[in-house]
Amino acid sequence: MTDGTLYLGTKRYSSWSLRGWLPVRLAGLNVAEVVIPLAGGSTPGVKAVSPGGTVPYLEHQGAAIWESLAIAEYCAEIAPSLWPADRVARAHARAIAGEMHAGYRELRMAMPMALFRPGAAGTCATDGALADIARIDALWQDTRARFGAGGPYLFGPAFGNADAMFAPVVARFLTYAPALSPVAQAYCTAVRAHPLVAAWYDAAAAEPADWFLEKYETAPAPPASA
Repeated sequence: MTDGTLYLGTKRYSSWSLRGWLPVRLAGLNVAEVVIPLAGGSTPGVKAVSPGGTVPYLEHQGAAIWESLAIAEYCAEIAPSLWPADRVARAHARAIAGEMHAGYRELRMAMPMALFRPGAAGTCATDGALADIARIDALWQDTRARFGAGGPYLFGPAFGNADAMFAPVVARFLTYAPALSPVAQAYCTAVRAHPLVAAWYDAAAAEPADWFLEKYETAPAPPASA
């Protein structure tokens, strides 16, 4: 018997679902998973179950939560270690998680999460996306230098909510392979190797072909000539 349900979108593509799924699993919530194939725009199956019309959507012991960052905060009430114990580090973690939640629109638009997109390496690097990538790289370097001693993640040995918020960015960087600093490259390697992230990739690889969206399963088009 489970304590609720976590509704997700197609794991190959749904960056926000990954951000919600990771805290739920890190906190050990006993919930069933329901994956709804995304249609590339408005998905009726999502609107039918989620009050906000989006995924992830968590129902757990009477709580109903349809925003990834809110899910992360809810999970931290159950597992406080999802945020750093130190007050200053915890404030920084919340700030960068909030920046991720609200920002980097150019990166999202130019480089959608598509875990297995062929021929994507070295493509889709618009000026706006490159500016977002530079900001993220600098943010990771600063966070690792200030708080990352003792482990490979943003705040050291524990993979927490801040890492969960940036995991889909790591997925984008692995797909599109932009130039990154050595610190950022090492962080991407560590996140990809985390057992939960590896399990997400495995589940995504096992999704049926009729869930695929062609625009994310073909090589990106070359830039138009001037």
